[in-house]
Amino acid sequence: MPRPVDPQAQYRVKPHKNGSYVYASTQPSYIDQITGKKKYRYIHWGSVDENQRFIPGSQFYLATPEERLKLIFPEEWDMSEAKKLTGLREPGRPAYDGKEQNRLYGDIWLLEQIAIKTGIRQDLETVFGGNCEIVDDIFTLAVFPYITRFTYNRVARWQDVAAAPSRRELSPTEITRLTQSITEQHRMDLMRLRAARLQKDELCAVDSTSRSAYGGSLADIHWGKNKDRLPLEQTNEVVVYTLSSHMPVYYRTFPGNMPDSRSFDVILTDLEHAGFKDLVLVTDRGYESLRNLEKYILRGQSIVMCVKAGQSEPLKAINELGEFGARPDGMTVDPDERVYYKQFDVDYVVKSTGQSAKSADRLKLNLYFDPVRRSLELMGLDIALSFQEAALSELLNNKGELSDAASIKRDYSYYKVAYDPATMIIKSFELNEKKVEKAQRLSGFFAIMTHGVDFDAMRTYHTYGLRDEQEKYFQQMKSQMVADRQRNWSEEGKTGRLFILSQYLYRVLYHT
Repeated sequence: MPRPVDPQAQYRVKPHKNGSYVYASTQPSYIDQITGKKKYRYIHWGSVDENQRFIPGSQFYLATPEERLKLIFPEEWDMSEAKKLTGLREPGRPAYDGKEQNRLYGDIWLLEQIAIKTGIRQDLETVFGGNCEIVDDIFTLAVFPYITRFTYNRVARWQDVAAAPSRRELSPTEITRLTQSITEQHRMDLMRLRAARLQKDELCAVDSTSRSAYGGSLADIHWGKNKDRLPLEQTNEVVVYTLSSHMPVYYRTFPGNMPDSRSFDVILTDLEHAGFKDLVLVTDRGYESLRNLEKYILRGQSIVMCVKAGQSEPLKAINELGEFGARPDGMTVDPDERVYYKQFDVDYVVKSTGQSAKSADRLKLNLYFDPVRRSLELMGLDIALSFQEAALSELLNNKGELSDAASIKRDYSYYKVAYDPATMIIKSFELNEKKVEKAQRLSGFFAIMTHGVDFDAMRTYHTYGLRDEQEKYFQQMKSQMVADRQRNWSEEGKTGRLFILSQYLYRVLYHT
C-alpha cells in the first residue's frame, strides 16, 4: 500500500546544500510535458547560515503574502530577518520607549493620498498580484528623490528618519533585485489599466527628452550624439500624458539616434495594443513629417501637431497673404494673446496600394503671426548675417582653412562658400539671397495643423499651449528628481527604474 501523500510537503522548507552554500528550499513536483512523468525542482527562498538563521532571497521577497504564509519553516530556525522583510517594523511616532522610533511623515502622507486618489495604488496592486510590499517599495523609491534630491544609495539611511511606505531596509542590493524583477509585461499591464481610466476624446500630449547613461553595455545607447555634449551615450525617453486629468498614461525608451518623427509609429502601435482609444494627441515639431501625417489619416488618428512654417502648406498660406507692412491682411487679431490668426481647410488624400485612397478628416492649417516675434527674428537674422560675413571675410583675407563641410553649412548657413576640398582653404563667398528672403518671409509666423477635431484657430492655440506641463516635468526629472543620468548597468535594471520613475510621474504631475 503506497504511503499517503502529505499535502503540505511542497511547502516544507528544508536545507539544500550546493557546495559550500546552503539554500533554504522547497521541492514541489510537476509533470514533464514531454515524458508525462512526475519530476521535482528546487525553489530557493533564501539561504541558511551556520547559526541556522534564515536570510531571505529575491524569491522570498518577490513572492506574494499568500505564498509566504504557505511556507513551513523548521521551528529551530531563526526567522528574525524574514520578520524585518515582511513589514513588522514600527511606523513613525513620538519615541516614548525603546520600541518606538520618531519618523517624519507629512510629505510622504500627502503623496500617498495622491496615489490612492488617482488610482495608481490600486492599479499597481493589480499588476503585482496583490503584493502590497512590492508596491510599497516602488512608492518609496518613487518619492525618495523627489523629497530628498538624493540618489538611491541613501534610501536606507533616509528610512531611519522618515516613515517611508516600505518597512524593510532598501539597501542598494535590494533595490537592484527589485528593479531587475520588473518586466516589460508589468509595464504593459499598467498601461492597460491606465487606459481604462481615460475618457473619450481625451487630450494627450506626446514629447520626448534625452537622458545620458553611465551603463555602457546597454543595448539602446550605442548610437546618437549627446545633446549636452557630455562624453556619455544617451537614450530618448517618451512620455504621453493627459491634458485634462494631468496624468501620464504611457512611457517608453528609444535609442539615442532615433528621431521623434521615426519613433511615432511605434508609439501609436503601443497605445493601440495597450487599449488606448479615441485619443487626441498633441505633438511638437519633432513629430511632424509627411509620412506621419499620412499615418494619422490612414489610422483615423485625431491630432494637434505643430508644424514648421517653412513646410509646403504653411509656406503656401503665407505666400497667399501677399506683401504686408505691420501685419498681413485677412488675419484676425486676438486681443488677449496679442497674435494674429487665420484657419485654412486642407484637402489631402492618401493613396495606398492599388486603387484605394483615403481622404483626410477635417484637416486644417492654423496660421499665426506675432509682430513682436517678427521684429526680434529679423534683428537676429541681421546679426547672424553680420557675424557670418565678418568671419568669412577674415578667413578669405588670411587664407584661413575651414574645418569641414558640415560645419560650413552650420556656421555660415546664409552664404554660399567656395573652397578647395583638398586644402579646405576658402576661395570666395556670396550671400544666399533666396534663403535670406525665405527667412525674412517666415519671420513671425508659426503654424499648427489639426486632424479629426473641430477646433477653431484659438482653441487650437490654447490646446497646444498646455504642453508646457510636460516641459515642466522634464525639468523636474532632470533636476529635483536627480534623473538626468541613468545610473544602471543592466537592461533589467533600466526597465525597472523607468517603471519606478513613471510612478513619480503619475503623482507629482497630478499634485503640481
